[in-house]
Amino acid sequence: MTPPYHSGVDEVAGRWVPLGLVYLAGAARLAGLDAEIYDAMAKGDAYPDIEHRLRESVAAYVASTAITATINDAVKTLELAKKIRPDTVTILGGVHPTFMYEEVLASSAAVDYIVIGEGEATLRHLLEVLEAGGDPATVAGIAFRREGAVVKTDSCTFRETIDDFPTAWDLLDWGDYYSLVIPDSRLGAISTSRGCDHDCTFCSQQRFWEKSWRARDPRKVADELEYLFTTHHVNVFMLTDEHPTRSRERWEALLDAVIAKDIPVYLLMETRGSDIIRDRDILWKYRKAGIIYISTGVETADQTALDAMKKEMVLGEAKQVFDSLRDHEIVSEASFMVGFPDETSGSIKKTMQLAQQYNPDIANFFTFTPWPYADGYNDLNPLIRVHDYAKYNMVDPVIEPHNMSMLQIEVAIADGYRNFYMGKILEYMTMKAGFKRDYLMRITKLFMSSNFVMKKLGIGIVGKIPATIDAMKMKLKG
Repeated sequence: MTPPYHSGVDEVAGRWVPLGLVYLAGAARLAGLDAEIYDAMAKGDAYPDIEHRLRESVAAYVASTAITATINDAVKTLELAKKIRPDTVTILGGVHPTFMYEEVLASSAAVDYIVIGEGEATLRHLLEVLEAGGDPATVAGIAFRREGAVVKTDSCTFRETIDDFPTAWDLLDWGDYYSLVIPDSRLGAISTSRGCDHDCTFCSQQRFWEKSWRARDPRKVADELEYLFTTHHVNVFMLTDEHPTRSRERWEALLDAVIAKDIPVYLLMETRGSDIIRDRDILWKYRKAGIIYISTGVETADQTALDAMKKEMVLGEAKQVFDSLRDHEIVSEASFMVGFPDETSGSIKKTMQLAQQYNPDIANFFTFTPWPYADGYNDLNPLIRVHDYAKYNMVDPVIEPHNMSMLQIEVAIADGYRNFYMGKILEYMTMKAGFKRDYLMRITKLFMSSNFVMKKLGIGIVGKIPATIDAMKMKLKG
């Protein structure tokens, strides 16, 4: 099940399929158990709803998954399951528990087992051993308590092929998943590869996947898209890959396989800008395969900072990404980060100016967030002001830079959004009529009607004077 966490950002555009649970429910079935998926997050259920669902359930096992921002709610959900039925076996997995298993097990007696790393094979083995009354210490890739001490078993190696993982698509309440931007849509998710072998220091994925990358057979991906379209009427898909386009040969084969299916689907994805530049001659295939939306990270206007983050991107080339996508009627999104330890109002201004210069269709401005398991986290401790993991969502500031206050960061982000989209609205309205114009107009309307977004923009207005005072204090202190 998913915990009832809401950051306020993702929900603006739609309700997203928990693809990991689809795979894990399939693994539970292979262990010989009946399985169900309860997506409290997508349903908008609060704890009273969750308690009612758990009381009605006769589940012997309750499992959840967590990133850093959702860990508190995931643990609270498992605590609720234990409160209702103390003999329920609780299992937790995901990026945060993988690295912070000792802290999680110490924080709550309600968590019985933590699955470390890739979960499908480990969960299946764990369930089989528990069902047989065996010793969980024989299961690779888990952590648990025994006689007051934390036991971590040997690591579970990654499977070479990811094509044969079982999926439990039939367990989803498909009516819960839709795009708010595309009318009459059913929103699904699909994985075409796993992992990332790059070194970006701010990203958790390269560490979780141990800098590995494994790809699925393009034909099997296309078959799965067709199956979901024909069987469950899914017409919008999020590609969940960290780096789907890593291999040009394999990626082009996937595009060709999807094009050959000739099904009317829309695909949303994220990838590296350098791959878009590499693929300029086949971007027409992207669009013909149904790709309508590509997000890529630019992060900052400071090349030195990019190099320190091991981003492997040259700022002077990045504008080509958005120009090329524009030529092919593909919606482009650029993400930027602010609030680095050495951030200043001047460096933020340069980043905001870069966003306008590159002119993507959509821009997002995130806060620099140090993951508690990342290299260098301890070095940042003197700057960390927020220790509530629920705020580690890249929306709320967590650290206070040397030369700025957290309020200044929030005001700068609000100003960045306001200035970027004030110019964009006129551009959208004067675009050639068509799918892309309608998409951008709808997403802008959703963005501006979001209570969460309006609250954040409001901070930018009411916080201007206090933020200016903070800036003066910083100067006096310096």
